Amino acid sequence: MSTPVVSVQAQPQCAATWAALAFRVEAAGYDALLAADHPGAVASPFVALAAAAAVTGRLGLGSYVSHAGIREPLLLASDVATLDVVSGGRARLGLGAGHTPAEWAMLGRQRPAVAGRVRRFVAVAEACRALLAGETVTLDGPEVHAHRARLTAPLPVQQPVPFTFGGGNSALLRWAGAHADIVALSGLGRTLPDGHSHEVRWNGEDIDRQVDLVEQGATGRTSPPVREALVQVVEVTDDAEGAAHRIARRLHTTTAEVLASPYAWIGTVREIAAALATHERRWGITRYVIREPHLDAAGQVLAQVSHAARHGARR
Repeated sequence: MSTPVVSVQAQPQCAATWAALAFRVEAAGYDALLAADHPGAVASPFVALAAAAAVTGRLGLGSYVSHAGIREPLLLASDVATLDVVSGGRARLGLGAGHTPAEWAMLGRQRPAVAGRVRRFVAVAEACRALLAGETVTLDGPEVHAHRARLTAPLPVQQPVPFTFGGGNSALLRWAGAHADIVALSGLGRTLPDGHSHEVRWNGEDIDRQVDLVEQGATGRTSPPVREALVQVVEVTDDAEGAAHRIARRLHTTTAEVLASPYAWIGTVREIAAALATHERRWGITRYVIREPHLDAAGQVLAQVSHAARHGARR
């Protein structure tokens, strides 16, 4: 098993704790600090990440993920490019199709049907990447409009800026297989009536299907996208089955699915490390994103995985 690459998703609460968190995440060897992008409900990711850039020197920085349904390509490209400049070339472009109806409604828009969200995502993603590459973009709708849009300054330090797709739509998973650097699997299904929560799709066959769609899209690519999973739960415990049962009841799934899922790290440190090896073999998942509350528990797991990798290399 290779040592997984792990990033941290978090939100600032105040200047001092945010700076301390960024410093901690970098010192612990995590790959990136990521911030959610839900306007009106969380901090602006690019402002927060620029602040984190000022107290770090290596850590990758990106939204996880920005909402293509309401973000305009030129404005998004400008935010990413500026973050890349102020961080010395550490920005990531993360993008999804969006799901929360309130985010459209607060802007006086109606959430499109699935097909419209898919078309909008592709148009925004392709335009944003073209702008970051220094190209001029003209789009004549119906989903996106732009007239000779160009990112004159600042231009990003990186070429290209690493691009992560986050989502589970079948058409977009194929598209991401062809175009993304990282495909982030979240295990989230249909949006529930509250507009924020989701059904979960933690069934192994569902993940098999999603990975197959990515592989279909990646046909012919020299370097297919890396696969990443968003970890919703980390619990180091001697009673993995009991913990998984509690989570399964809350998420309306089964204990077996929770224990087998890449979206939950549950069990002893050794059991979780063994599960990560299984996820790599079955689905090719080599990257994970954990959330700030799980830093301590995840640190125990990563120490065990790193130790095992070093021990295996010596043998």
